[in-house]
Amino acid sequence: MARTPTAPPRERREPGEVFGPGFSLFADMLLVSLLTSAACLPVVTAPAAFAAASATLRRAAGGTVQVRAGTYGTHLRAQLSARSVALGLVPPLLAVVVLIDAALMRAALPGAAVMAPALTLLVLGATVVALRATALPAPHLLSAREALLRSAADPRGSLLLAAAVVFGALLAWSIPLLVPLLPGPLAFAATVVDLRSPADVLER
Repeated sequence: MARTPTAPPRERREPGEVFGPGFSLFADMLLVSLLTSAACLPVVTAPAAFAAASATLRRAAGGTVQVRAGTYGTHLRAQLSARSVALGLVPPLLAVVVLIDAALMRAALPGAAVMAPALTLLVLGATVVALRATALPAPHLLSAREALLRSAADPRGSLLLAAAVVFGALLAWSIPLLVPLLPGPLAFAATVVDLRSPADVLER
């Protein structure tokens, strides 16, 4: 009696597993991190850089292509546009808000005890929405409205992504040398959260 062919054990995935065991997680994220950090140097290219990172990881999750510099470069060229450059002005604005927040925390101004935590939550929420926007598939890519909808519809995923952002910020503060290696894990977290979003959100 002929046996039904089965997939090799290395190609099988556990229930709920997004990336298969053949995905070289550490090496791929390291490469994506360095490429994204380099692409973010002009600052205004940050949205396109993170969108390219997410698109590269998303295709790797589907097993269609491997994570390579050429693949990332192709996605980066596709994401660069006047709109993405305009959105690239948002990170500097968030940086200004963070500086204001830090100044308020050190000052003895009335209301500083309330404004400082509020601004911290505002920056954290904006960062989560921004990361989710860069991880959206076409045609919703870099859509703030769609990112807000998905964030509200998937609070668990948003909290997990917020935890990744906080952990990344703590690493950047405690070990500044790790900053160039942080974009990869953040893009990875945003991509996984989006891939695991509820089906009703993805069908909108």
